[in-house]
Amino acid sequence: MSADVRPITESEVSDWLGALNTGFLRPGRPTAEDVAQCVANEAPGLARHLGAFDPRTGRCVATFRSFSQELTVPGGAFVPVSAVSNVTVLPTHRRQGLLTRMMAVELAEAKARGDVLAMLIAAEYPIYGRYGYGPATSVSEWEIDVPRTGIDIRRPVPLAGGRVDLVEPAEVREVGPALHERLRAATPGAIRRDERWWRLTTGAEEWSHRPYKEKFQAVYRTAEGEVAGLVTYATDENWTDAKVPLYTVQVRDFLAATPEAERALWHFLCSIDWVLKVRTGFRAPDDLVARLLPDVRAARVMTAADWLWVRLLDVERALRARTYAVPGILVLEVTDRAGLADGRYRLDAGAGDCVRTDEPADLRLDVSTLGALYLGEESAVRLAALGEITELAESAGALALADAVFRTPRRPWCPDVF
Repeated sequence: MSADVRPITESEVSDWLGALNTGFLRPGRPTAEDVAQCVANEAPGLARHLGAFDPRTGRCVATFRSFSQELTVPGGAFVPVSAVSNVTVLPTHRRQGLLTRMMAVELAEAKARGDVLAMLIAAEYPIYGRYGYGPATSVSEWEIDVPRTGIDIRRPVPLAGGRVDLVEPAEVREVGPALHERLRAATPGAIRRDERWWRLTTGAEEWSHRPYKEKFQAVYRTAEGEVAGLVTYATDENWTDAKVPLYTVQVRDFLAATPEAERALWHFLCSIDWVLKVRTGFRAPDDLVARLLPDVRAARVMTAADWLWVRLLDVERALRARTYAVPGILVLEVTDRAGLADGRYRLDAGAGDCVRTDEPADLRLDVSTLGALYLGEESAVRLAALGEITELAESAGALALADAVFRTPRRPWCPDVF
């Protein structure tokens, strides 16, 4: 007998959370507080919490959740998307098609809701391409060897007429949302942060399974008093036997609306007494941080990985929503094994228009490859070299045009995990 895949009921939340914990290798059963928090914070109800239930035992053996979000695309438009999270299958029920069934339900419902695309952050690389998702943004993390930076801590931090202030969590909740909205509008790949995000990140509310830990927060204010940067960071306590401090700063969140704010906050972090290393947290792969240091080699890349994956559901709306670097007309033949987005599309990059067409195709590509191109992360020429795009013989030059059309001046970046 096959498992029953369906939305969960309130009485099944504890079982669903237990399966989620097991799938994420977190021992222990959910508490009553866990259950109450899940129910209270899911609006409108639990319809987008899917579970797979073993017919022999009635137990939840796989979990899947989605929720509404907005994604910034090149040009600054926000498009409605379905964000996928909490995907697990118990080790006793792997390779039984449960994820495939839950994903089919989600994608069909997302398309029916009018979501332009679906998105997720993949814990494992090989899984989601077969469902039409493509890696659309990347992240990098640097570790800065502070003594090597060349920053003279005896000199003031370069502030461009502004100042850096340490602030309390309540002030972060006050000034952070507007700063994030400013950054989000200018960052393809960024997503919305709601009020609860700010409450959780500042300790006004806690995850039942993850107690809040106190952090430091600092803001950069311009000479006019406008908040243009915000950093949240933690430190470890590390001393040698000779009582020499060897502290590391770990950046938890870093928002900078201007290069001046970015420079000031990185120099501030590298000027804190007792600190020998700064871990930057996940940043855009072309972040300015290393180049802002007198000695670029003081910043060593510790992580470079794919991050946000996107899956187009409505190609016409998706391609109309973003802007393009150069004008040009391309006919794309998109294949989609799920049948949700396949077809031939005429993109007029100059006019910002996209429609279905019967015209001969210039390029043939899978919907997952279009996802990798969509935000400007990937090169069409590179993807063709990997065999993921086919330039049709009668359309010589289309590949180079696609590369110019889709690429963006700065690489897309999603500052959040969900």
